[in-house]
Amino acid sequence: MENRIKIERAILNITQDELAKRIGVSRQTINSIEANRYVPSTVLALKLSGEFGKPVNDFFKLSNDD
Repeated sequence: MENRIKIERAILNITQDELAKRIGVSRQTINSIEANRYVPSTVLALKLSGEFGKPVNDFFKLSNDD
């Protein structure tokens, strides 16, 4: 799975820590998602969607390996 979390954070001008606090996870979780080491749950993806004000499909997409 590919994601644009880092880009979306930059648009909002917030750090990994700020985003993590807003959605109730650790900074390490955000880092792992951005590095494609962790695929978030549906609940977490929907929380991110709410923070970015965009549909989940705007910042997550399946890669050819999925």
